[in-house]
Amino acid sequence: MIRTSRYTLINRLADVFAQAAHIRDFNLERADDEAVWNFASQHDFVIVSKDSDFRQRSFLRGAPPKIIWLNVGNCPTSRIEEVIRQFSAQIDAFVKDDSTSFLELR
Repeated sequence: MIRTSRYTLINRLADVFAQAAHIRDFNLERADDEAVWNFASQHDFVIVSKDSDFRQRSFLRGAPPKIIWLNVGNCPTSRIEEVIRQFSAQIDAFVKDDSTSFLELR
């Protein structure tokens, strides 16, 4: 699950992460962080976000859900896509590793 206003990322990354979904796909685009967190936890999603609130929540609560924090600041969608593609193998390993709950990408 990707929490971003950049819905186009889902289509642009479909060749790498075919199962990716956007919060808009579940009518959660106006939901608060707690609702998104709970939904992701209940449905075994990983949250990918630039929002530092999810980072903090992950440190306080742990998983589930797992969090991938994009520590990239303000940048174009193309930069976010580049980072996700660059670390796609690391992301896959993170998702499969039951001993980890947080991944920061820069």
